[in-house]
Amino acid sequence: MVVCGLACWRCRWLLPLLLGLAIIMGIIALAGRGWLESESAPYVQQASLWESCTRGEEDLNWSCESLMDYGWGRAAAATYLVGFVILVICFALAVIAFSIEILRFNFVRGSGGLLFVVAAFQIIGLVIYPVKFVEEIPLTGDNMFSWAYGFGWASTVVVIGCAFFFCCLPNWEDEVLGNIKPTYYYSSPERAPYLN
Repeated sequence: MVVCGLACWRCRWLLPLLLGLAIIMGIIALAGRGWLESESAPYVQQASLWESCTRGEEDLNWSCESLMDYGWGRAAAATYLVGFVILVICFALAVIAFSIEILRFNFVRGSGGLLFVVAAFQIIGLVIYPVKFVEEIPLTGDNMFSWAYGFGWASTVVVIGCAFFFCCLPNWEDEVLGNIKPTYYYSSPERAPYLN
C-alpha cells in the first residue's frame, strides 16, 4: 500500500481537491472565448461555446452570432452544462463524505458513479461542438480548436480519473480507516544468531 496515497486518512482531501480543479477548468471552458480561434494572423475567427465571432482583416470590431440559434449549439452547451452542474453536486457530496470521521463508503461509490455520468455528458458536448461547428459555420482562414476547448477536455479527463478512484476507494476501507492490525515479523534465535 502506498504510504500516502488515496488509501490514507491524512490524504483524504486529494480527491475533493482534484474535483475542485476540474470545476475550475470547467468554469474556464464555459466562460472562455477560445474554443475555436484563427491559427495565425490575421486573427479573423474566434468562438466560444455560446457564440461564433468573425471580423474582416482590416476591421477591429467583431461580428458575433449566437450558436444557440442552432440545435447542435444548444445540444453541445446543454450537455456540457448539465455535466458541469452534476460535477458541482459531486464536489459537494465528496466534501461532505470526506468530512465525516467514519466515511460513508457507499456514498463515495455513488459519487464515483455520478462522475461517470458527468464524463459522459461532457464528452458528448465536446464531440458535438467541433463536428457540427466545422460542418455548419463558414470558417475563414486556418483555424484551430484552442485553449478553452482544451480546458474542457482537461476537466473531463480529471473527472474520469476521479470517478475510477471514487469507485475503487471503498475496496480500501479498512486501510483508510486504520482498522488493520499491524503485522510483526520476527525470527527465532536459531535463525538469527546475530541478534544475541
